[in-house]
Amino acid sequence: MSTRYNFRENEAKWQKAWKDASIYETQEKLPKYYVLEMLPYPSGRLHMGHVRNYTIGDVIARYKHACGYSVLHPMGWDAFGLPAENAAIQNNIHPKTWTLDNINHMKEEIHSLGISYDWKREISTCSPDYYGQEQKIFLAFLKAGIAYRKESFVNWDPVEGSVLANEQVIDGKGWRSGATVERRKLSQWFFKITDFAQGLLDDLAHLDHWPEQVKTMQSNWIKRSEGVRMLFSLVEMDEELEIFTTRPHTLFGASFVGISPDHPFVEKFAKITPALQTFVTECRASGASQKELDTAEKRGFNTGLTVQHPFLKDQTLPLYVANFVLMDYGTGIVYGCPAHDERDYEFAQKYKLPILPVIKGPNSESLPYLGENGVLMHSQFLDGLSFNEAKEEMTRRLVAKKIGIREVNYKLRDWGVSRQRYWGCPIPIIHCPICGIVAVPEDKLPVTLPDDVTFDQPGNPLDAHPTWKYVDCPKCGGAAERETDTLDTFVDSAWYFARYCSPHSSQPIDKESAEFWLPVDQYIGGIEHAILHLLYARFFTKALRKCGYWTLSEPFKNLLTQGMVCHETYRDQAGTWLYPEEVEKQKGRFVKIADGTPVKVGRSEKMSKSKSNVISANKMVEEYGADTVRLFMLSDSPPERDIEWTDAGIEGSWRYINKVWRLVRSHLSILQVAKGADVPLTFTEDALQIRKLTHKAIFHITEDIERFHYNRYIARLREFTNTLEDFSPSDYSEKWALHEALHSLVLLLSPALPHLAETLWAELGYPPFVYHAPWPKANPELLKEDSIKLTVQVNGKMRGILETMPHLNEEEIKHLILDLPPVKAQVQDKPIKAFIYIPGKVANVVI
Repeated sequence: MSTRYNFRENEAKWQKAWKDASIYETQEKLPKYYVLEMLPYPSGRLHMGHVRNYTIGDVIARYKHACGYSVLHPMGWDAFGLPAENAAIQNNIHPKTWTLDNINHMKEEIHSLGISYDWKREISTCSPDYYGQEQKIFLAFLKAGIAYRKESFVNWDPVEGSVLANEQVIDGKGWRSGATVERRKLSQWFFKITDFAQGLLDDLAHLDHWPEQVKTMQSNWIKRSEGVRMLFSLVEMDEELEIFTTRPHTLFGASFVGISPDHPFVEKFAKITPALQTFVTECRASGASQKELDTAEKRGFNTGLTVQHPFLKDQTLPLYVANFVLMDYGTGIVYGCPAHDERDYEFAQKYKLPILPVIKGPNSESLPYLGENGVLMHSQFLDGLSFNEAKEEMTRRLVAKKIGIREVNYKLRDWGVSRQRYWGCPIPIIHCPICGIVAVPEDKLPVTLPDDVTFDQPGNPLDAHPTWKYVDCPKCGGAAERETDTLDTFVDSAWYFARYCSPHSSQPIDKESAEFWLPVDQYIGGIEHAILHLLYARFFTKALRKCGYWTLSEPFKNLLTQGMVCHETYRDQAGTWLYPEEVEKQKGRFVKIADGTPVKVGRSEKMSKSKSNVISANKMVEEYGADTVRLFMLSDSPPERDIEWTDAGIEGSWRYINKVWRLVRSHLSILQVAKGADVPLTFTEDALQIRKLTHKAIFHITEDIERFHYNRYIARLREFTNTLEDFSPSDYSEKWALHEALHSLVLLLSPALPHLAETLWAELGYPPFVYHAPWPKANPELLKEDSIKLTVQVNGKMRGILETMPHLNEEEIKHLILDLPPVKAQVQDKPIKAFIYIPGKVANVVI
């Protein structure tokens, strides 16, 4: 008998058998369970982050199927995007060819992991079958007023040659290219996500099974602000400026008014003020995000104009064009109160403007004072009022004077979805010089991408194509041009979860199928998608409801954000990053294999190609087998935390798999005797103990999987295996108990180690497939304890352990404890003030 498990033979065998039998094909029946991992970008190779993500999802999918659920567990490809265009330029290969080749390669690697995907529901966002349906959704949004076109200042990535949404600007740089983002004015397509801002905010309260961190991040991004929109009159012109503020109570502390460089008033005034035009140009070349503007040097241009204070007739405020005021929040104009705002304080110090404190804090606070405790001062009719009282009184007076209205504002901006690139979903719009914007008729969809494009010149290849964009207007028949912008790739991933419900439907969404499967019961992905993808998917769900596609409010019921896979980093003497396979340990130190020179070992970080600290998923599967890699991904850390990749860890996982293999194989002759036999009338003490351990393992492992405590799940499997390894049955009842235990062990490990479980299931003499075997149920009678152990304390200090019967009540427990010699020695004749008893755990005598 072989003591070493042949993973190569068995994994290939079962993967083929599963595929041939179509065992993962979805059945639409109740009860249902929809588990989904975030679809990957087809970069060409699986990394360990992918493996962890898919393994976590596969465990719950297999477990739920065993529990009798009809499971939907699909996979697809987020296949549009700039990297394919970059590859086309660098490697002289068409983006479609590059993408499809990568999909085929990654699909093979996923197959090698034994993930239980229903590949008949596979989607690819670069397929006309998918993006043609997306074009229908765009036109539905257009009809509903959700999609619209306007000229606006946008975030321009000069390297990508494309527009970025605010969420895609990280510290003033493009989230992918890293290039400094500029501000440009272009005609763009937008989705009116702001119309759904309050719903997006309110419904966070109903997402009980989402991480609080994610909900907080979304809430902060949407950020509701209640304030006042007020009018300020220009002294030198017959014109009024609208200002939105959330702090009207600080109005008496105002010392200037700041206006955005992108404001229409500034644009008009700059035409007659060259120096201002130069300043505006400089502002637009600098950072674009609020975060960067908050930290950047505050700069302003004094227009020479002044604004009349609404309540102080003898006071005017200078009007500055200020680089830290954003056009896309509020009205693009603010009044500055330096004593109570950090940006205003920095600006006032630089330009020597008055700093007038109007809130007195509870202590002698330094300026700027940003707290919300305190009373108003130097503010006429607000003096002595609290923060909230003053805010309400000032708002009331502004409304009464008819120079202000109450208003709710949001930090969230409308989603700019236009991208100036080829490899994306074409926007189904035609521009006619007579009819204007015309939707492509539905019977002319999909608008497909031309294959004969070149990337030998800057800009959008669609715009440069000699024929593609030239069409006849569907309305008047005259010469017209297609829209050459394509949709942001986040649009593709904002609704893909719905397409899986009916991937071959002639409409984007089959309402009956969608309302059967949705919301997704368990969604799994990285925390880095908390704002971008997850917020857009929530918006799409509400927008699609408005368009009548369904009655759904939220897309994902439960959300798990898995941690990263990390590894040490290595550098040679020249500072070059080294891959782990280029390094080895010799005599207690790391050296470069090529020349034996010392290697500097850095801290453990997220695996990334840029630092070469990546482990090839494919190589590990070839070397150790899919189940070993899966086991390691589940073993060392809870799914939501980072995991450290180590050679010792993967070796330990491989040893465990062989231990289970040997354990079952060594008892096959005994197991054949007990298989299918009647339950013994009586059990020896050892047999009964094994049965209790078996049913406790079933109970706790079931709990662990349900709660995503996968590391505990694996720890209990190891503990259970070790116990069984030490057991040698002697009579029939013990053989029967061992058969029950090993039968249960195979079922319990099957979600994590499907190939090994399938192999052992066959060894036990059962027909294929273990995937269809029902999940074991714990017998409540066998979960009862014969005795319990209580920690005994006196005044909170441990004085011993009491082993007693579990059915005793509190008074009986108290009597036994007070009779213990260590407790007697402490209590003596002192009065007992309290007796604190936590059943089954601890008892504390307070004297």
